[in-house]
Amino acid sequence: MAGKTSAGILLFRRSGEVTEVLLGHMGGPFWAKKDAGGWSIPKGEYEPDEAPEDAARREFREELGLPAPEGEYLPLGQVKQSGGKVVTVWAVEGDLDPAQVVPGTFEMEWPPRSGRTQEFPEVDGAAWFGLAEAEEKLLKGQRPFLVRLGELLNG
Repeated sequence: MAGKTSAGILLFRRSGEVTEVLLGHMGGPFWAKKDAGGWSIPKGEYEPDEAPEDAARREFREELGLPAPEGEYLPLGQVKQSGGKVVTVWAVEGDLDPAQVVPGTFEMEWPPRSGRTQEFPEVDGAAWFGLAEAEEKLLKGQRPFLVRLGELLNG
């Protein structure tokens, strides 16, 4: 059985020497009070019959409620997460106003073992961060994508 796969888009913008990336703070009760390590690249799972870049664009729209950005998609490769999931990410230069984000939602049993299902936003906020700050905010398993972006831009 094949492992799970996810694909995402790391949106970035530049102003002179400063590069910023857009991250989403993960929604749901588990992440509500976590800041450092509680942010993610907009991404999501896909099935083997879907092209990863198509999935990345779909997930960007589902998580942020905004169309995937136009522009040149720069491959940042894959990273295998500690749980075994393989994440593929593309970087694309663009801009958006985080206040325009209208996240999708998901349902889960909450509180645990209560038998009650609640709906939560995929992300409960989005923000721009410089690369150094983004490294502190981002989930540990996604940090290699920041390094790859930096190398690509400074290449």
